[in-house]
Amino acid sequence: MKNSLMTSLKNVVCSALLCFAFINMQAQTVYDFISTSPNHTTLTAAIEAAGLESVLSGTGEYTVFAPTDDAFVAALGELGLTAEELLASDGLVDILTYHVIGSSVLSTDLTNGMTPTPLNDVNTIKVTVGDAGVFVNQAQVVGPDNETENGVVHVTDGVILASETVVDVALSTGVHNTLVAAVIEAELLPALTNPFAELTVFAPTDDAFIAALGELGLTAEELLASDGLVDILTYHVIGSSVLSTDLTNGMTPTPLNDVNTIKVTVGDAGVFVNQAQVVGPDNETENGVVHVTDGVILASETVVDVALSTGVHNTLVAAVIEAELLPALTNPFAELTVFAPTDDAFIAALVELGLTAEELLASDELADILKHHVVGSVAMSSDLSDGMMIESLLGDDLIVGISNEVISINNAVVTTADVTSNNGVVHVVDAVIDNSTSNVENVVTSEEDSYYLYTVDLSGKIIDSERRFHQTHQIVFDVYSSGKVTKRFSIQQ
Repeated sequence: MKNSLMTSLKNVVCSALLCFAFINMQAQTVYDFISTSPNHTTLTAAIEAAGLESVLSGTGEYTVFAPTDDAFVAALGELGLTAEELLASDGLVDILTYHVIGSSVLSTDLTNGMTPTPLNDVNTIKVTVGDAGVFVNQAQVVGPDNETENGVVHVTDGVILASETVVDVALSTGVHNTLVAAVIEAELLPALTNPFAELTVFAPTDDAFIAALGELGLTAEELLASDGLVDILTYHVIGSSVLSTDLTNGMTPTPLNDVNTIKVTVGDAGVFVNQAQVVGPDNETENGVVHVTDGVILASETVVDVALSTGVHNTLVAAVIEAELLPALTNPFAELTVFAPTDDAFIAALVELGLTAEELLASDELADILKHHVVGSVAMSSDLSDGMMIESLLGDDLIVGISNEVISINNAVVTTADVTSNNGVVHVVDAVIDNSTSNVENVVTSEEDSYYLYTVDLSGKIIDSERRFHQTHQIVFDVYSSGKVTKRFSIQQ
């Protein structure tokens, strides 16, 4: 009987202790959780220095994103501060209250792209929920859902700051809704909201995305679901802060998606990155700068990349840059054929013209000379036939000759054909293509038994004409080099 009473008494005592422990656990506040945690000594000291312990021990409902001691060590290193300097900072309250939401929000309540407003309402918090985990700004939630009587604590591996970031610029313009949706979907908010990063973002407008989606044959929904979305977006971001005044003509910075460089044009027509024009430069933030663009740029290989890769087209590349033709030739939605003279071909042409390379690059005719080498469609070698005329971007005709499987374009011989890219094809040629071949529109027949042969210079100016007689009706094209006819083509009328 005595043993039975003792057992019953022990059960009652144990039950009371368990109930007390349970009640005590439920009575714990968010401040209690933090102050008793061995991993939050810096946060506890900061809360006490800021006089916030009474708030976080109060009767309200709070969600606290609680950086660990390691998180503070990393943040202090980035800020160049000691813990003592942080605790004495006038901005300490603002830093801490940016980590607190005035309601209880469990991790299951957080959604991708959510932007809750914390007690320090100078900026919102940007939430990412995805395959890599849950993030608030750049900080990952590594210990979620520590519930207390007055809220919940989520342990984070980073300190978050209310600084304005490149994301805030995109959110504020009203013309970057597609870009913001894409950044959220691609789970890039952590990278772009990092207050310690230095970033340059080329930000396509909604109209730019509409145009690009039309070219790609995609809907916005299909773009957001694309496996290549991250690659597209990170090709628009450079991992350093670059103002428009830092951009130079021909610069080729490497973006975060380093599969290809970005080609910069700075000239009379404005500033371009690839084919996209910078229409809103230098929107500075605390973690970088945003340049608004009128186009989406893609990392796809272009005819320019082919020329950059060969090692024998340095003069051609320099000329394309100087003539401000990079935007046209890097357009990922274009279809181009480029007949690309080698460096040796330019040397020979310069000798013949009595020019230096510098004089060529400074020539008012440079753009026209280069456009004479480009066709606005894709022409593979198998598409070419003897006597065929194809119109260049300059608006004149290039004449194809094929003899013993050797292809010539006016005076130039194709030495390497069909080097393909995503926006066209490059044919390497051994000469700068001259413009001395008459255009069919410039040939005038005055009598049935005669015709006029016109010779024009590189600029298209007529420098000579000759009346010739024959028994058949035909138009004759003579190709001149160093004052001599090197090839003749005829077309029967």
